[in-house]
Amino acid sequence: MLYAIKTAPQYTTWADMLTVWRAADEMDVFHSAWNFDHFYPINVADTTGPCMEAWTTLSALAQATSRIRIGCMVSGVVYRHPAVLANMMASLDIISDGRLEIGIGAGWSEEECTAYGIPLGSLTERFDRFDEACEVIHGMLTRETTSISGRYFNLRDARCNPPPLQRPHPPLCIGGNGERRTFPNVVRWATHWNYAGFDLDGFLTKRQALHDQCRAAGRDPQEILTSIHQPVDAADLQGLEKRAKAFHDAGLGLMIFYLQPPLSADMLQPLADLARRVG
Repeated sequence: MLYAIKTAPQYTTWADMLTVWRAADEMDVFHSAWNFDHFYPINVADTTGPCMEAWTTLSALAQATSRIRIGCMVSGVVYRHPAVLANMMASLDIISDGRLEIGIGAGWSEEECTAYGIPLGSLTERFDRFDEACEVIHGMLTRETTSISGRYFNLRDARCNPPPLQRPHPPLCIGGNGERRTFPNVVRWATHWNYAGFDLDGFLTKRQALHDQCRAAGRDPQEILTSIHQPVDAADLQGLEKRAKAFHDAGLGLMIFYLQPPLSADMLQPLADLARRVG
């Protein structure tokens, strides 16, 4: 099982994020480091607090590190035109010397979209948009020109030049648990699926459903890395280790340690030791 860290760019400082990522870069037990794509803090009572923009900070963190793989878990396609987002991805893959991990999702924050005047739409509209966005991003990253005529996006001989270093494209993660709308896109486009939950039983159920869809489509399920977040509570590292061991034994591919502010490099060594014990 691989291990990663995640630092949400909310209620923290650039200096603290930078310190943690640089320290993780020096610990080879950590496969990757992730942030998230929101403009307002999430999962907190007060959403008026500070929250740094994902791709700006990710680009800076790419230059501040040299080994660890980097990614956004996940980038909401509702926030940026997917052709523009694909160009951002390609450029950041070059800037990071081929260390980018792509994460995309349909988007869900009504508060952010309402405040910024971004049409979020109904669930059906969000996933119809996401279907088209996946096709746009894949085309832009893998072909010389991309032409698509859709309800939400229309491209005519669109180019993404220079292309990403990683070919055919950087590893692509799609997050979510929807068997009807999300999983078909995972099967068609992704090399990585992130379970939107923390529990083992739910993960196992959804993984089986995903694998069933892979086999029905003629795709090898083992081609798709599986991952899950685990919030880190420094007061309950024993509980975290127990959960990590259970996921390890269940065949999880990547466990993402979700660090909570205030962020400090001192958080990492106990997690590195835990990861080495679990294996």
